[in-house]
Amino acid sequence: MNTNTGTESSTGTSTGTSMTTDSKAGTVTGRTTGRKRTTGRKGDTATKATAVAVASPPGFREALAFEWTKYAGLRSTVWTTVSVALVTVVGAVFVGLTDSLQPDDTVLGGSLTLSVVALMIAGVVGALTVCGEYSSGSIATTLAAVPRRGRVLAAKAVLLAGVLSVVGLVSCTVAYLLGDAVLDGSRAQGEPLPALFGIGALFAVVGVLGLAIGTVVRHAAGAVTAVVGFLLLPSLFGPLLGDLQRWVVGATPTAALEKLTQTSDAGPEVVGSLGAWPSLALVTAYTAVAAAGAALVLRRRDA
Repeated sequence: MNTNTGTESSTGTSTGTSMTTDSKAGTVTGRTTGRKRTTGRKGDTATKATAVAVASPPGFREALAFEWTKYAGLRSTVWTTVSVALVTVVGAVFVGLTDSLQPDDTVLGGSLTLSVVALMIAGVVGALTVCGEYSSGSIATTLAAVPRRGRVLAAKAVLLAGVLSVVGLVSCTVAYLLGDAVLDGSRAQGEPLPALFGIGALFAVVGVLGLAIGTVVRHAAGAVTAVVGFLLLPSLFGPLLGDLQRWVVGATPTAALEKLTQTSDAGPEVVGSLGAWPSLALVTAYTAVAAAGAALVLRRRDA
């Protein structure tokens, strides 16, 4: 009997030991499972963060870089931009060599005689920047890459303003210097500073105005016609408006340019009595309104 009891005690001890071992194994297994679950949660979090990073739209800098790549890679916009500078400079040389000026014209005004044509070309550049994408169908790719349409239009506007302001300022400065070297020294110089900076700013504003018109019209021929008509027609039909001529013509970018260049054609009876800088501010104000309207149209209309 003592032997059996001893055996039973040994068996009980072994059983207890097994239960203890199983309990420890269960604890270890539970801890391991818990760790695996924790690792899984961290992996899910990392995956979600990666997905959010991929899905986030490009910022303004990326959108501006996209626009610069397209602008520099399109020959039509590049050569049209180059023509803005060439027209102004060649016009200064031509006027200087032929001395085809009014008696009361200044050197600044005479040298920048063809700057009106260059200003129209700047507006055409703005229109072609967006109309070219509509005609080729690449506007859909642009809006897919940058879903925020207002950001796309803002990037185009900033790019145009920067490029055209530099082109306008440099070309008009070179034209003035060439005109001063070629024209008769007996003529009044005018006040090139700060007028030249205002002219560069006006080129930028007209480029953005062309962009707004192109965004609404979408067709290159129609947009170019609208830009040239807006800049040119008020001056052509102004004499038919009587007393309203100075109000209608004086609010145009062409009138602001004539005032800044101090040409003899910028008489108050033709372009109004508003000064050069207030005229520039007026053109900038309604260009900003036009750009805002174009952004609204771009958001609501299909590509």
